[in-house]
Amino acid sequence: MPIDESQRFIQVGIAVLTVSDTRTLADDRSGDALVARLEAAGHKLAARAIVKDDVPSIVTQLRSWIAAPDVDAVITTGGTGVTGRDVTPEALAAVAEKDIPGFGELFRWLSFQTIGTSTIQSRACAGVAGGTYIFCLPGSTGAVKDGWDGILRDQLDSRHRPCNFVELMPRLNER
Repeated sequence: MPIDESQRFIQVGIAVLTVSDTRTLADDRSGDALVARLEAAGHKLAARAIVKDDVPSIVTQLRSWIAAPDVDAVITTGGTGVTGRDVTPEALAAVAEKDIPGFGELFRWLSFQTIGTSTIQSRACAGVAGGTYIFCLPGSTGAVKDGWDGILRDQLDSRHRPCNFVELMPRLNER
C-alpha cells in the first residue's frame, strides 16, 4: 500500500522483548533484526529486554512498558509456538484490553508464502493495553522479517494509506 509523502512521519517509541530461556543480548539475532528494522524505518528503540518463557515474568515486563510514557508499541519475539514453554500469547491475554485478531491471521498468511504449512504452528497475536500496542511474533529472524516487513513497517508508519495504527494512537484510551 502507498506511503503518502505529503503526510508528516511520526516517530513511534517501540520496546522489543525477546522471550527465551536460552538467549542473551549477545546472541539474540531475532531481537537484533527487529531493532535494526525499526531504527532503519526512523522509529525509536524505547527499551529492550529478554525474559524467560514464564507468564508472570512476561506480564511484569509488559505492564512496565504499558505504563511507560515513551513506549507506544511493544514487539515481542519468541514464545508463540505450541510447546509447553511457549506462553507469550497467554501473557498477552493477561494484559490486553482488546485483541487485534487480523494481525495473527495476516502474519500466518504471509508466513505461509515462505514456510508453507509450518506456519500453522505459530500463535502470533496482537492486542492493545493501556493505549499501547503489543505485537507478538515467533522467535525466528524469518518471522521478524515477515512480521515487520509485511505488516508492521507500514502499519507503524503514519504516512501509510488508507490507514495505519499510528493515527489511532491518540484515541486508544477513549471510553
